[in-house]
Amino acid sequence: KFLTVSQRQTGSPHTEHSYLAAEDQSMTWQAHVTVATIVEDQGRFLFVEEMKGGRAVLNQPAGHLDPNESLQRAAVRETLEETGWDVELTSVVGIYLYTAPSNGVTYQRICFAAKAIRHNPEYQLDEGIVGAVWLTRDELLAQQERWRSELVLRCLDDYLNAEHFSLDLLRDKA
Repeated sequence: KFLTVSQRQTGSPHTEHSYLAAEDQSMTWQAHVTVATIVEDQGRFLFVEEMKGGRAVLNQPAGHLDPNESLQRAAVRETLEETGWDVELTSVVGIYLYTAPSNGVTYQRICFAAKAIRHNPEYQLDEGIVGAVWLTRDELLAQQERWRSELVLRCLDDYLNAEHFSLDLLRDKA
């Protein structure tokens, strides 16, 4: 069901807007907030090979926020938990909204750039993680069928080709 709000009702310079209205007022929609990290070392990028839906897929180190956790702390934590790498965040690459076609869930991804500080080879990686791999962009392109989502390449290309933003863009506590 769509509701239409006209310029007369809102005073907006736009003539008409349509908004989706839930039939059932108890239904709520929310985006799932996630973080991801691009880590580069001499033209190679840190990726996670993980099991999803019974197959091994590639993704940046990424995951959900824990309660009362800042976006920056979540990115550093997820990178360590999924790869065994301690990293230092350097910038914000972008903020993305993505709806997964497989389940209709919408994700808001905040993607960071980071530099690798130290590898902890004995670190126990999260369940479902096969391991960490370093790939060039071309090596990633050759494995498109293994991408967890289209955000894998989009974030990498934005890292390589777009403006990076200061970590000060985020007003959460670090």
